[in-house]
Amino acid sequence: MNCRVVVEAAVPVYDVETPDEAIRIAISKTGEMLNPDLNYVEINMGKRTSPSGEELPPAFIAADEALVALELEMTVFNVEREEHASRIARKEIGQRLRNIPLDVLEIEVLEDEDDDDESEDDTDEETEATDENEAAEDEAEVGTEDSDETSTEETATDSEGSSDADDSSDTDTRPNAADDSPDDDVLPEFEELIDE
Repeated sequence: MNCRVVVEAAVPVYDVETPDEAIRIAISKTGEMLNPDLNYVEINMGKRTSPSGEELPPAFIAADEALVALELEMTVFNVEREEHASRIARKEIGQRLRNIPLDVLEIEVLEDEDDDDESEDDTDEETEATDENEAAEDEAEVGTEDSDETSTEETATDSEGSSDADDSSDTDTRPNAADDSPDDDVLPEFEELIDE
């Protein structure tokens, strides 16, 4: 399974005066440490709240030094459990961000793309089967119309032939009577047995 892991990092920044400046520097500093190896990690501002529930800026400044809360988000592929994904994310990010405390905030299991692809393939196959069935039905309808026209023509020809037969009164129109004999239906291998 694949998991999206969000890790909170407490990044120290020095010689800053405002929270916005501290956040910009912290994001830049973190990006430099993660690139180029972990350039797929998304860096976002963290969310902090006071004990009373009031939202606070992600940067805490004291004596021109700041501690900035950042959320680092990455996707971990082919893991067995959520705990396994958490350990991999902490290890990968922790190797690049030395001496920066990390804490896993969230682990979200992602749906596998293979399952989506299989369901799309199934839908495509069902659509193709439906199209083939409709095409076969259309061909059957065309075939039925052709056979109706052919049978109408045959009926007309038969009626003309029957009037000709009435004109030639007692003439036998059948082929030779010998052709109707049962000997013609017998295979050559069995003729000897019949003669005996």
